[in-house]
Amino acid sequence: MDYKELWKENNEEIEERFLLTRERLSQIALGEENHMEEALHDYFETTAAFLLKCCDTYQMISSGKFRKFSIGMLQDENRDFYRDILPQNYGRSYADPAWSVKVLGEEYGRILSFLYTELRSQRACVFEQNLQKITILNELFLEIYFLFANEEVTYKQIRETIYWFLYDYADEWAGYRVRELLDPSLDFAVSIVMDSNLSDLRYLYFYGDYISSSEIEMAKYLNSLPQQEIRQIAHNFTEGYRRGFELKGVDLSKKNTVNIRYPIGFERVIREAVIQFRQMGLEPVMYRAALNTLNKRPNIRIGYVATSPNPQYEYDHRFDNAIYLDKRMIDRKISCMRKAYEEYEEEAAGFAGPACLEVFGEKPFVPESKQEAYRLSERQQNLMTEYTALSNQLMNEFINQEERSFTIVAYPVPEIGNDFKEIFEEIRKVNTLDNEMYKNIQQRLIDVLDQAKYVKIMGRRNNMTNLTIALCDLSNPQKETKFENCLADVNIPVGEVFTSPKLMGTNGLLHVTEVYLNGLCYKNLKIWFENGMVSDYECGNFDDREEGRKFIEENLLFGRKTLPIGEFAIGTNTTAYVMAAKYGIMSKLPILIAEKMGPHLALGDTCYSYCEDVKVYNPDGKEIIAKENECSSLRREEPKKAYFNCHTDITIPYEELERIVAVSSEIVEVPEMDDVAEERVETPILLDGRFVLEGTMELNEPFKR
Repeated sequence: MDYKELWKENNEEIEERFLLTRERLSQIALGEENHMEEALHDYFETTAAFLLKCCDTYQMISSGKFRKFSIGMLQDENRDFYRDILPQNYGRSYADPAWSVKVLGEEYGRILSFLYTELRSQRACVFEQNLQKITILNELFLEIYFLFANEEVTYKQIRETIYWFLYDYADEWAGYRVRELLDPSLDFAVSIVMDSNLSDLRYLYFYGDYISSSEIEMAKYLNSLPQQEIRQIAHNFTEGYRRGFELKGVDLSKKNTVNIRYPIGFERVIREAVIQFRQMGLEPVMYRAALNTLNKRPNIRIGYVATSPNPQYEYDHRFDNAIYLDKRMIDRKISCMRKAYEEYEEEAAGFAGPACLEVFGEKPFVPESKQEAYRLSERQQNLMTEYTALSNQLMNEFINQEERSFTIVAYPVPEIGNDFKEIFEEIRKVNTLDNEMYKNIQQRLIDVLDQAKYVKIMGRRNNMTNLTIALCDLSNPQKETKFENCLADVNIPVGEVFTSPKLMGTNGLLHVTEVYLNGLCYKNLKIWFENGMVSDYECGNFDDREEGRKFIEENLLFGRKTLPIGEFAIGTNTTAYVMAAKYGIMSKLPILIAEKMGPHLALGDTCYSYCEDVKVYNPDGKEIIAKENECSSLRREEPKKAYFNCHTDITIPYEELERIVAVSSEIVEVPEMDDVAEERVETPILLDGRFVLEGTMELNEPFKR
């Protein structure tokens, strides 16, 4: 049964309600009841006309007429829907909270901007032919319209209407999101990928997402490649996934589904990946990045995605949940999610994990901070932390973390510049570097680091980094190791050794002159640590230091005042670094690649969160024991204090490094005192941005070339 058949019966049941809402929207859009003040009347008339347009598109898709449109007609329809939130128009759109407050006033502006934004999520329901969600969103709009039409309305009344709407229909969004993760019968995107004529680029518009020149050019480029090359790109992706299970010693044949996350435009690669996954016995599950407020996550889009029509629009609405977020709503969401997990318990047991193909190269985004946008209160920030922990615990209850894995790989998009084709080919090479060579070199690093008590990192030139990273102790060095030898499996490309450092004794300053994290630019980012916890922070994004601190708090600390260091790593992929420098794309690389291009620290949880008790081994057979720190060790007694449910890598580029030194100690005799003493021993690993440890200097070859 495909998604159309799935919704057919539901749509027939709700059609009468849908037609009633459509009729009422027509009356409002035509201005038949012009008794409000002018600004409010324009808001409701404009929004009603927009919702009517969604209804018309739904019926065109339902009748089959939409798929017969020419590519020009499809482009016009797509641009028409997204026109008012494009950067050149956004400043006069009700989606912009600043404009909405300006024309509608302080009391109504922000919340009606939220309402308009939430109604825009109807686009997904239109293309997926979910008439029930279209209808209830229309009904929400009409309910709020009638508040204004019939009485003097207050902000509290609007907020309560929205609150109870979200509470009552939480199953339709929060619960349904769980089903989207697990149920392969929801095959809307799979049918586009597998059944479309991919040489006819009209298929791009059948998702309903914003389609820019980037998606079109990406699809054209992939269509120009020979099938053998497409097969190799897909194999690199699927084989990394398979190896992840092999390394964990998990029998993949017991699993049934894989969640594929990808950028629109990559369908030719994804189709081949689906074929290869099916050969492993895995059916694909694909879902759209969340559009509605109950499922959205600030600055993160998870699922299949297209280019954002306007990153500022998404940034302005990242904390819209401030309208309704309280303990009761969290309990309601968790309850709906649990119900869905219980209903799809069998599918959850067969879920193998996500396979993520990501992209990079988009124009860097520097957000404008608007006072009109919603922000979470301190209590709400704590509630969000609690919700994230609860939702992760719930998922782990139904999806055994010991039996799942993942893989991530990234490729550039045409927006990266005129050298796109050359960069794409270089990245393809980076993603398929010699695992065996890196395994041996990285083992040499690990052999030295295993003997160290701590690592010292110093920046040079304008970089003021001065860090001491404390390492755990080994009780049996013959069988145990502190660092994971990270090759090209779950985390492509190859190129790092990483550990969970001790918090006590980890101190100092991390400084990066410019870095992009979760799509946001940070200039002169400085983070101070005291015993492994963030103690202070600042950045140069704003003239006002406090505004910079607030920016870091919201987007790096996720509403907290502090986070622990969850990971310390040394990246070894100098090939990627030199390639990035050659094409001037250092600032455009994703964390996935950037973390392999120098030492990095991660704020938040360790790489082993929720899986600390799963035994993990390096290729040399030694067990990795550094899988927790003083925070995550609380997971049994105080789980709320153990996990932070975030992990953000921050890399120091090679060129900003003066040195990385492994510091150990050895016992030496002191003859004149007839005694022994402990002597500090420093083993340099990098000096002036180059590897100097014996057995690792082959990593400097790309610099010479």
